[in-house]
Amino acid sequence: MGKKAPYNPPKLIKYDRQDEIPSELRSAVEALRNKAEPQFPLHVAPDYTTVVDIEHRYIQVSDSFCRLVGYGREDLIGKKYDDISAPGTNDIPAVFSLFMRDGYMHGLWMLVHRTGTRILVRYDAWIRSDSKIESNMELVAAGYGAQAS
Repeated sequence: MGKKAPYNPPKLIKYDRQDEIPSELRSAVEALRNKAEPQFPLHVAPDYTTVVDIEHRYIQVSDSFCRLVGYGREDLIGKKYDDISAPGTNDIPAVFSLFMRDGYMHGLWMLVHRTGTRILVRYDAWIRSDSKIESNMELVAAGYGAQAS
C-alpha cells in the first residue's frame, strides 16, 4: 500500500455581496433554506399570553390562557410553567438555557389542562427589558392523551 495523501481542506470562498455568488449556488442555497424553513409562522398571534419571572413562575396570565388550561388566574399566579407542562415532552432545563442564551425562542409546547387533556401550542417567547419572559401562544391541537379525572 502506498502512502496516503495528506488531507487538504477545501478552499473557502468568501462573497462580500449577494450578486457575486454564482446563480447555481444561490438557487441551491435558496432551495435548502425553503426546505429547512418551519411549516408554521415564526410570529405567533397573541391568542394566549403569559409572563413568567426568572424562576419560571407565572406572574401574569391572560383570561384566554386561564380558559385554555382550565385554571383560574389565582391558581396560575406563582405556579411554575413546568407544573402545567406534559411530563416527559418538554426538556425544560435545556430549552430554558438556550432561551436565556438567545433571548428569544419559538416552537411547540405541550401543556396539560386541569382535567389531564394534553394541549399542543405554538409559541413565541422573549426576554423583556425588565428580565421577565413574555410569550404568545396559539392552539395547535388538544384532546389527545386525556386521562380520566
